[in-house]
Formats: sequence, C-alpha cells, structure tokens
Amino acid sequence: MEEEQQTKQLFKGALLLTMAGLISKVLSAGYRIPLQNITGDAGFYIYQQIYPFLGIALMLSLYGFPAAISKLVAEERKQGKKLSIGSFYLPVFILLIIINVILFLILYLSAGTIAEWMGDARLAASLHAASFTFLVVPFSSAFRGLFQGLNDMKPTAVSQIVEQLVRVSIILASAFILVEQGGNIYEIGTGAGLASLLGISASSLILLIIWVKRKPWHQNKYVISWKYYFETIFLYGFIICLNYMMLLLVQFADAFTLMPNLVEFGVTKQDAIIWKGVFDRGQPLVQLGTVLGSSVALALVPTVTRQRMDKNRDQLKVHVKSAWKFSLFFSSGAAAGLIAILPYANVLLFENSSGTASLQILALTILFASLAMTVASILQGLGYIRVTAVIVLLGLACKWLLNEWLVPIWGISGSAAATVFSVLIILLINVWQLKRLLPELKLMLFNWRSLIFSLAGMLILLGVMDNTLGSTLRVNARTDYAAYTVLACLAGGVVYTALFVRLNGFTNEELRSFPLGELLVRFNKGGS
Repeated sequence: MEEEQQTKQLFKGALLLTMAGLISKVLSAGYRIPLQNITGDAGFYIYQQIYPFLGIALMLSLYGFPAAISKLVAEERKQGKKLSIGSFYLPVFILLIIINVILFLILYLSAGTIAEWMGDARLAASLHAASFTFLVVPFSSAFRGLFQGLNDMKPTAVSQIVEQLVRVSIILASAFILVEQGGNIYEIGTGAGLASLLGISASSLILLIIWVKRKPWHQNKYVISWKYYFETIFLYGFIICLNYMMLLLVQFADAFTLMPNLVEFGVTKQDAIIWKGVFDRGQPLVQLGTVLGSSVALALVPTVTRQRMDKNRDQLKVHVKSAWKFSLFFSSGAAAGLIAILPYANVLLFENSSGTASLQILALTILFASLAMTVASILQGLGYIRVTAVIVLLGLACKWLLNEWLVPIWGISGSAAATVFSVLIILLINVWQLKRLLPELKLMLFNWRSLIFSLAGMLILLGVMDNTLGSTLRVNARTDYAAYTVLACLAGGVVYTALFVRLNGFTNEELRSFPLGELLVRFNKGGS
C-alpha cells in the first residue's frame, strides 16, 4: 500500500513537472516571434547565434544537474542518512560551483575564437555576456535537485515558470528599448545573456526562500565519497541533459556551420546574416509543434519503468504503444497543418513570406522530433540513459556534416533538409534500440487508415480554403492573415481530430484520457 501511494505521488509530481515544462516551452518558443518582429531578421540572427549557449546553461539548471542531485538525495535517504549542511549541501554546492566556473571560463576566454568560428567576430561581446549565466546555475540546480529527490516537484515547477517569465520579459523589453534608441543591434545578444542571468537568479531566490522555510536539513555528519559525488553530478548530469537537448544541439550546429556555408553558397556576408535569421524563424514553430506532438505522450512515460517491464510486460507494451500513437497523431497533424498554412503564417508572424519553402521542409522535423523524444523518454524510463545520449550526439554529428554538404548547394533549404534527416536518424536508432528491448512490440501495427484519411481530410479542407477564402484575403494587412490563419488552424484541427476519432484511431480507453473523453467515446464509431 505504501509503495502504491509512493508511485501515485511520483506520477502526480511528474505530471506537475510536465505541465510546468509545457508552459515554459510555450513561453520559450512564443517570445521569439515578437522578438523577430522587434529586431528584424538580423537581430533575430544575433539572438539565435547566442541562444545555444544560453540553452545549455538553462538545460543544465533545469534538467541535468537537478536529476543528478535528486539521484544523490534518493540514495542517501535509502541508506537512512539525513541530509546535513556540512555532509551534503556544502559538498554539492562546491562541486557545482567548480564545474560551472570551469564552463564560465571556457566560454568567456574563448568567446573571440568561437565568434570567429561562427563567421562573425562581432558576436564575441554577446558570448561574454552569455558566459555569466553559468555562475548562477549551481544555486537553482542544487535546490531543484534537492526537492525532486524529496519527491516534491512543486518548487521546481514554480521556479521554472518564474524563470521563464523573468527571462522573456527582460529579453523583449531590452530589445524594444535598444531598437527604439537606435543602439548597436549586437547588444541584443548582451541583453539575452543578462535576461538569462536574472531569470535563473530569480528562480534561485524563490527556491532559497522555500528551502529556508522548510528547513530540510539535520545536524548529523557522515563521510561522503567525493569521487562518487563528482562523477554523479558531472557525468550523470550531462548525460541526462543531452537527452533534452536534441533540438538545441541542432541549433548549435547551425550556429557554427550555416553562416560560412551560406557565403560559400554565393551570398554576401550581410545577406547570409539575414538568411540565417529567416531560417531561424522556423525554430519557434518547430519547438511549439514538438511540444504539441510529444506532451500527451510524455505524460505516459512515468508509467514506463524497468520494474514494470520485469513484472508486467504486457501492460508496459500497452503504455508504450499508446505513447507512440499519441505522439504520432499530434505530431503528424501539427507538421502537415503547419506546412499547409505556412504561406500565411509566415507573413502573419514574421511580416513577410521570405523562406517559406525552406520552412515547410523544416516543419517535417516536428513529426520526427516528437516521435524521437517520445521513444528516447521510454528508453530512459527503462534505464537506458547513456544510450539515448550517445544517439543524440550521433544526430548532432550527422547534422553538422550534412550542413557542410547541403548548404553550399541548396542554401537554407539544405540546412532544413539536414535537420529533418538528422532527427530522422535519431528516431530510427531509438526505435531500433526499443525493438531490441521489446522485440514483440509492434509500433507500426495500428489503424493507419484512420491517420491517412484524417490527414487527407484536413489537407483537402485547407486546400479548398486556400483556393476560395484565402485568395480573397491576400492583401498586405496582417489582420487579414491573422483571421485566415486562426480559422484554418481551428477548422483543420477539428476536422483532423473528428476523422481520426470517428475512424477508430484511438481505443475508448485512450480517448478517456483526453478532456471530454466520454464525449469522444460516444462519438467514436464502434471503438473498443
């Protein structure tokens, strides 16, 4: 009974973190649209060049180090040890500070060299600003890891949302002030670094207040293994982090390879800056689509554990199959719908239609990335954390090499194709690994008819709307594009979902996990 209660608490905590993660990811993706509107494609390019480094710090603060520290907390508690300031908190803080100071120094001292590698020496000052973010990572990650190790996910969830709100507000405010005052556009990167620094600082302050209020420490002392603590925080923290950084590492590869190869493609350096900014328009769209495509599926992942695989293999396969199906349903609809409405959405969101064809290619990433993240999370639940990290690194190498090959030939369309193909490689290797663990699992054996007819119905509707209503709205006013895009999204989403449910794409048990699930069950045609 106690074990069942603990499982329910863990699952409830995982759902809470999932919801907080969704809100944060929507904020993280959504603010880039007004940022591009404020700064233009050149300013957006500067931010996107700096973002991978800020993103690494944010991921370490939110996922990597907290996961490692929560592991240490759980192990200490399992051994009956009570956490004390001298025997636990102080060693953890010391190790985190050492690791992050090293990361700070590496980025700060090599900023000029990194900027040269990116093909734009003027980015050095922004990289200097970004490096300071690592100095506050120890505080937020230590407290998050502590509370997660105590099975209390609320402080992490609250701090995560606060961090994003502070960061997003400062980025947009500083960009607006800079543009209004006609300042150096490269200071956008400096503002982004400051925003991340203050965002993590705000979350750390909230966590500190909660920690002091709850006083989760004792006076006892015990001997720790510094070597084990270091290995856990450093190695385990970075490995966990890699599994959350697939799309971030893709952007990391673009930051170093896209600009130089666009120049080789035949455009001037200034035009390459603009085209890199145009290509980066796709990043928030892909991120939002991937959140939609994987969120419901990832909510099922806490039920996928090695213990469940050993005890109830059949039930495990049901959960894995449902997670895959949810991800496939949402990501297919998001990718196909975005491709269809991008000619309008590009103008609505980014003021002109530049790069629409390339962004349509990039939109396929939503499908493969959502499925890859879902399968990777399942593998992690089964204990294969290192394997998924290695697979992500293989995908990064693939993206890097493909950019070097395809961008000089096809420009930003080559980079879009490289992203799609590298994420597909990650997905295929993840699926292969999962099939090795569960050879009897039939991921591809489900009602394909429902998916194909649902996608066809949605695309036919959007095509009819484009040739009728859309043609009457093709004017310069963005309000017309907004009205059409919202209408197309709603109509397409309703038709796609209705057809999928009606054609038995989901079982009745799966439908009941949705809001208004019983209504969907009644609408389902003969589902089981």
